Amino acid sequence: MSAKILDGKQIAKDYRQGLQDEVEKLKEKGYTPKLSVILVGNDGASQSYVRSKKKAAEKIGMISEVIHLDEDTSEADVLKELDRLNNDDTVSGILVQVPLPKQVDEQKVLDAIDPDKDVDGFHPINIGRLYLDEAKLIPCTPLGVMELLKHADIDLEGKDAVVIGRSHIVGQPVAKLLTQKNATVTVLHSRSQNVREHLKNADVIVSAVGRPGMVTKDDVKEGAVVIDVGNTPDENGKLKGDVEYDEVKEIAGAITPVPGGVGPMTITMVLNNTLIAEKMRRGLE
Repeated sequence: MSAKILDGKQIAKDYRQGLQDEVEKLKEKGYTPKLSVILVGNDGASQSYVRSKKKAAEKIGMISEVIHLDEDTSEADVLKELDRLNNDDTVSGILVQVPLPKQVDEQKVLDAIDPDKDVDGFHPINIGRLYLDEAKLIPCTPLGVMELLKHADIDLEGKDAVVIGRSHIVGQPVAKLLTQKNATVTVLHSRSQNVREHLKNADVIVSAVGRPGMVTKDDVKEGAVVIDVGNTPDENGKLKGDVEYDEVKEIAGAITPVPGGVGPMTITMVLNNTLIAEKMRRGLE
């Protein structure tokens, strides 16, 4: 057998068309969603991500701005800029691109974002809402993973799902979202034992550790769904996933490529959350 390829680019394109339709409806009411991104410094990968988000937002009719601050900008000045955006009624959503320079405390900055404008979904209040099943703004990569599973027509109820990685950005939120769909979830991490045994029993595997080649065909049972969140650049700058794609796709039921799988969905969910944030503050949710 050969796996169904979950083409994140195409799925994202279709999803963004729906978002564009929603943006047009909002504009008819006199509201235009606006995404404001703070970029501190000159990290090449960060600049590329920010350009992609800005371009994607503008393509579906949103307003997008990038506030580019110097590498040596103080933490106080970053927080001051955030405060301005929090209080700017034209701004629907705020995103601070990480990593930040060493003089700026990343958690302090993320905590300072207005939770109702936090389109990354990382503010402690939004994480708390997620765990109370009351979330509106959900972390973008986990939300993108769930959309990919939805498009694969995966009925998660009662299924065994394994999440590799326990980060607050991907692993733990995606485990919670899978649990909400009534999957039985195991979270594997650096101290886990019997890793291969857990993987071989899994109907769904989500790997998010950034270790190229970690999941091989010997780890995956026939017909399992494999979602690869890894995106580690090799010595030539080519992105590598956690999964040995060429061999695993021969036995999996469905699989995401890297690049072109989860990545496009993450940016799409930033747009999705910006739209939700605008609707919430206009009382339209």
